[in-house]
Amino acid sequence: MPSRKLKVTLTRSSIGLKPGHVRTLQALGLRRIRATVVHDDTPVIRGMIARVPYAVRVEPVESDDTQVAGRSRRDPKSPTSKERSA
Repeated sequence: MPSRKLKVTLTRSSIGLKPGHVRTLQALGLRRIRATVVHDDTPVIRGMIARVPYAVRVEPVESDDTQVAGRSRRDPKSPTSKERSA
């Protein structure tokens, strides 16, 4: 059974937020506005999101998506920048 994932995007600056909310955003891996991370859909992550719903946007993601922790994986078959310039 595929595990469910959530794509969490920071939509608001953490400046001026309560220190606990800033720490929650950092624990989610969100440091900059429009930063996006992908997490498993667990009660722990849902609770963290529930603390800062005004600062994040949450979308469900298919488990076969190639993004992990906000970074897209490089396709091993595609040439690197060095190989393209050669």
